[in-house]
Amino acid sequence: MSTGYYDGVSWSSRRVPESEILRAAEILDQGGLVAFPTETVYGLGADAHDPAAVARVFAAKGRPADHPLIVHISNADQMRRYARDIPPIAWRLAERFWPGPLTLILPRGPGLSDAVTGGQDTIGLRVPAHPVALALLRAFGRGLAAPSANPFGGVSPTTAAHVAAGLGHAVDAILDGGPCAVGLESTILDLSGPVPRILRPGAVTPRALAAVIGLTPAFLATGGPRAPGRLPSHYAPATPLRLVADPDRQWRQWPQPLAVIARHPPAHGPVRCRWLVMPRSAGGYGRALYARLRAIDHWGCRVILVEQPPMTEAWAAVRDRLERAAKGGGTLTSWARQGVRAGRHRHEAFAGSFTQSGEEGHID
Repeated sequence: MSTGYYDGVSWSSRRVPESEILRAAEILDQGGLVAFPTETVYGLGADAHDPAAVARVFAAKGRPADHPLIVHISNADQMRRYARDIPPIAWRLAERFWPGPLTLILPRGPGLSDAVTGGQDTIGLRVPAHPVALALLRAFGRGLAAPSANPFGGVSPTTAAHVAAGLGHAVDAILDGGPCAVGLESTILDLSGPVPRILRPGAVTPRALAAVIGLTPAFLATGGPRAPGRLPSHYAPATPLRLVADPDRQWRQWPQPLAVIARHPPAHGPVRCRWLVMPRSAGGYGRALYARLRAIDHWGCRVILVEQPPMTEAWAAVRDRLERAAKGGGTLTSWARQGVRAGRHRHEAFAGSFTQSGEEGHID
């Protein structure tokens, strides 16, 4: 195990032998697909310069052809290889936040196929903050086009086991670097126009960005360049998910069996549902969220009730993922539905059951 550190959050990552890293780089060089950990979620990597390998990513995920991919690079200097007309602010942001959970949208440079960019004149670039990801990128030497390593529209993977469950049949190798530290996808900041705009909220907040660029970037809910994770329905578990204001009062109105995700234990003692207590900090909640949703998908529940998160900047990324999940829960692919059916066969007694989780906890 090795210890990582990002903006006040420390975590442990599994050490991957150099031989595995070199073998994964060789697979990528031959047009293969490699799933690898980042501090956000696990990515499904392909050589960004190989159109056939990129096409395999789209096929494996069932991803729409016009949905662009983020290109992961090993250092900020590589921006010059993939982008043109790079504004000075991009270099300042890279100095402050890379490696880290920030994707920059820049004018596209030459040399990449339209498949990577979704046919647009922009490119998304990021340097991930995970030792395994960085080791792989350095060994490979080129950019990796890498969306999250899961079927399109579903819950992103935060462990190697999640990748194996969803895409194990489609990848050539999975590097197990342990659970992801941030657990939610990167902030996407559009620098392709005259004014910086946030296309997707993440761990890098508007306030943190403002400290570097001198103004608070607006959140662009619609319009602008197409970017990952902006469809109305996304990040969705196989089980229908609904946001509620007061789960203590509202859970009785929903069909059993059900699961509740809240930031506090049930107020009135034992309840006839599966009640998960989440960390009260936004960072801890984000780290645990996807693993919790995946666990619930195996419990055979008819619905997941989620307490609405606070309406503050710190919770913007969590709120964004839950709102999109609520529009798509219960409508996913066959592998996810099969997992729910298997969970029903293993159905447990739900009466009076609840689980309290710690800040760093994961349910796999």
